[in-house]
Amino acid sequence: MAVLIPSRTPVNSKDSKFFKALGARIAQARKDQNFTQQQVADQLGVAQQTYANYEVGLVRFPASTLPILCEMLGLTPEELLGHDAKRKLKRGPASRLDQQIERIRQLPRTRQHFVIEILDMVLAQAGH
Repeated sequence: MAVLIPSRTPVNSKDSKFFKALGARIAQARKDQNFTQQQVADQLGVAQQTYANYEVGLVRFPASTLPILCEMLGLTPEELLGHDAKRKLKRGPASRLDQQIERIRQLPRTRQHFVIEILDMVLAQAGH
């Protein structure tokens, strides 16, 4: 009896619509973050072709990859699964400000506080 590898489990017709939509959201988020398929595949520990099949909805994503994808692509699990209307309405790449905010979120807390203090000073001066 053959054993299917989880990262290569094909999508059945009943789930096809869900996995195609999921793949499209992931592909758009990947592009918004300027990542290549190879870069994401490397982080997930899969071949680029397997990852490409995830994006077009031909192969199921293993559930264990979802937290990695969320963190890497700057999405919440709700956004990734299509439960956030605001994310669906946004088109095009993330703005430079959004990209910078995401980079700040990834800094250690002490560095975040430093950036926030600088922003507070600039905003206070702009208010005068």
